[in-house]
Amino acid sequence: MDNKELITRIKEDDVKFISLQFTDVTGSVKSVDITPQRLPGALEDGVWFDGSSVEGFARVQESDMRLVLDPDTYAVLPWNPKDLQRARVFCDIYKPDGMAFVGDARGDLKQILSLI
Repeated sequence: MDNKELITRIKEDDVKFISLQFTDVTGSVKSVDITPQRLPGALEDGVWFDGSSVEGFARVQESDMRLVLDPDTYAVLPWNPKDLQRARVFCDIYKPDGMAFVGDARGDLKQILSLI
């Protein structure tokens, strides 16, 4: 699914919040929540977050990390009430220099699978 299709689907599904999900180095799911109004910018530029606040990610002096959304992983979370509809999108994690973050388990798995 491309970015335009994702924006359309979120409107059609009447989503109120989008959880941008990733895992820390221990395998625990983490997320940054945004509203649908922030989605176009997030798709274009990613979403910056403080990696030092996530266990095992970075020291304070190297804490900037960027989530890059994967629109193909969009799913509505079925356990929320309809008036608070929430969806999730999995993300890849990058450093400020544009390099993939080595602590990103999803990125590591994608790299390993590309070798098969």
